[in-house]
Amino acid sequence: MVHLHFETTEELPKPHITTLHGNISEPHTFDPNTVFISHNHAQRHGGSVFVHNGIDFEDYGKPDLTNRRLYFHFLGNAAWRIKNVRGAIDLAGKAGERLHVIGGTRVNFRMGLRITLTPHVRFHGMLGGDGKNAILNGSKGLIFPVLWNEPFGLAIVESLYFGCPVFGTPFGSLPELLGKKESGNQKKSNWNGTVDAFYSDFGCLSVKKSELVEAIKNAGSFDPKRCHEHALEHFSAQRMAKDYLRLYEQVLNGKAIHDKPPVLAEAPNDKILNMKE
Repeated sequence: MVHLHFETTEELPKPHITTLHGNISEPHTFDPNTVFISHNHAQRHGGSVFVHNGIDFEDYGKPDLTNRRLYFHFLGNAAWRIKNVRGAIDLAGKAGERLHVIGGTRVNFRMGLRITLTPHVRFHGMLGGDGKNAILNGSKGLIFPVLWNEPFGLAIVESLYFGCPVFGTPFGSLPELLGKKESGNQKKSNWNGTVDAFYSDFGCLSVKKSELVEAIKNAGSFDPKRCHEHALEHFSAQRMAKDYLRLYEQVLNGKAIHDKPPVLAEAPNDKILNMKE
C-alpha cells in the first residue's frame, strides 16, 4: 500500500491513495483515490472523501489552561498575502490588544520591502517547539483573518489545543473546524456559506472587521478548557490514523475511494477573498 502526498501521472504497481493538501487553481481531474483534508476542500475540488489532519499532542506538552493570558497571537507564513498578517495586526490594534506574530518578521523582503512599525506587535519569525508552545500557552486567542479558502489550517488546531479561541474569516474549512455551537452563552451562528458571520463555542468568524474586533474584545467569554477538549476529540493523530486505515482497507479490497474521479471543472475565481469594514 502506497500513500502519496503529491500527485503523479505514473502507473503505480501497488494499491495507493493520494492526499491533496493545497488548492488547485486550474481545471483538473483527480485520481479516484484522492483524499482531501476537509469537507469544504473536497467539495471545492469535486470530491467527497476527506480526512481531517491530526497532530500528536505529546509533541506539544500539557497546556496550562489556568495560565494568565495577556495577548493574542497570529500563526502562519506572514509572507503570504492570503494569510493576512496585516489584517491580524489591524484587528488587534482596533481591539486595543497586543499581538505576537509567529511566522513573520518586522522587516519583510519577500513581499517587497515591508516594515511594520506598529508598537503593539511583537514578531518572532519562524518559531517551533517550546518557544511556540510558550507563546500559545499565554495567548487569549488566535487572530486568523485569512483571505483565501483555507484547505485545513493547522494553526487552528494547535491554538485550540492550548485553549485559544479563534477569531478569523469564515473562508474554506474554518467554520467546519470550529464546529457547531452548543452552549447558549454566545451569539447564535447564522453562517450558511453566503452570509457574514459564524459563531461557535470555540471562536468567532466574520467577514466584518468590526464584528471580529468586538469578539476579540470579549475573548474572555470563551472557555479555554472547552477549546482544548474540542482539539483532543477531533484532531488527534490517532483519529487521523484510524480514518486513513479505513480508506487503506477499502482500497486494498479493490474499491476506489471515489466512485468517479473528482473533477475541478473550472478555475476558481476567488483566489483572493475580501473583508468588509
